[in-house]
Amino acid sequence: MNIKITSRKFKAKDSLKDFINEELKAIEKYNDKIIDTNIVLSFTHLTDSIKTAEIIVKIPGKTFTVSTDSDTFEKSVSKSIDKIIRQLSKVKTKRITREKS
Repeated sequence: MNIKITSRKFKAKDSLKDFINEELKAIEKYNDKIIDTNIVLSFTHLTDSIKTAEIIVKIPGKTFTVSTDSDTFEKSVSKSIDKIIRQLSKVKTKRITREKS
């Protein structure tokens, strides 16, 4: 699995990158055919500083995109990974059901 982390308009700390890599290891058990994973981190300077994590996961034949806003990047990444895990589990369940019938 190729992992690419992009931070828009700021420089991501190594601790944040390590956190993201550790969290992404969890999704490998839901689908072992993941080709690429792109993480885009950005934040908005409106009334509050809103931090956004967008995760794009590519598997053969499908691309999953999830975006989550929060007050910290760690929360945004965790919530996004939870959503990706739900989507990957659903695809895996459908594939297993089709193979059995």
